[in-house]
Amino acid sequence: MPVSAEIKQEIKIPEGVDITVEGRKITVKGEKATLERILSHPKIRFEKKNNIIIVDCKMPTKKEAALAGTFAGHIRNMIEGVTHGFTYEMKLVYAHFPVKTSVRGREFVIENFLGERTPRKAKIVGETKIDIKGEKILLTGPDIENVSQTAANIEKATKIKDRDSRVFQDGIYIVMKGE
Repeated sequence: MPVSAEIKQEIKIPEGVDITVEGRKITVKGEKATLERILSHPKIRFEKKNNIIIVDCKMPTKKEAALAGTFAGHIRNMIEGVTHGFTYEMKLVYAHFPVKTSVRGREFVIENFLGERTPRKAKIVGETKIDIKGEKILLTGPDIENVSQTAANIEKATKIKDRDSRVFQDGIYIVMKGE
């Protein structure tokens, strides 16, 4: 059952950002990066008029209306990423053994975590850059999904199993998300 006759979301394109729409493929170019994404649904259309991107869906169901809003949110995140970028700040917490972190290629390596001899590794996704400053770890990049997935990979790599979580609170945790 349709929600309303038509859903239209308008996204203003800021100065210095170029967006091209080729069917379902959206390309956003800015001063920091270029992001591409395929947003596909048979009833949802994208149109560029002057300095506005229009996400349009005629006779949408509830799910299609929600998906149109999601697609508009993805485009806004892409614009934000190519203009400002995204930053996640993580904190290294340890009480029992001093932990050493480093970046090797496309992997984030955590050594001596809980005294383990084998280093733990987390995959760095996309163009995410990692800057280690003591116990602070800064993740930056133009694509919010790559930056947040890298942060999740690091948190998951330091997950403690088979120990009391009230005593062993060691790990690397996200403390701040921002632009």
